[in-house]
Amino acid sequence: MEFVKGYNERTAAQVGTVIPVEITIFEDRTFTFVTKTPPAAELLKKAAGIPKGSGANKKDKAGRVSQDQLREIAQMKMADLNANDVDAAMRIIAGTARSMGIEVA
Repeated sequence: MEFVKGYNERTAAQVGTVIPVEITIFEDRTFTFVTKTPPAAELLKKAAGIPKGSGANKKDKAGRVSQDQLREIAQMKMADLNANDVDAAMRIIAGTARSMGIEVA
């Protein structure tokens, strides 16, 4: 119950968004948790305005995102990605978009 209250307090501004959490539980039953940024797939779906990605990503395109939207998502995800600069992060996010059937224009 204590975790739910703490989680709800930290994520109150992001209602409706998937927020991953890393929880550390100690032997005395205390815990700490760190909230992460939303998954890239969720951010891409929101930016493209689609409910889900394409099942046949090479044939059927589900939506489209612009380079500006891609850069914004990459900057948001920089802390969680293994990238040295924004351009590398954009390439990682673009790969996720391709696998979901989202075109990057």
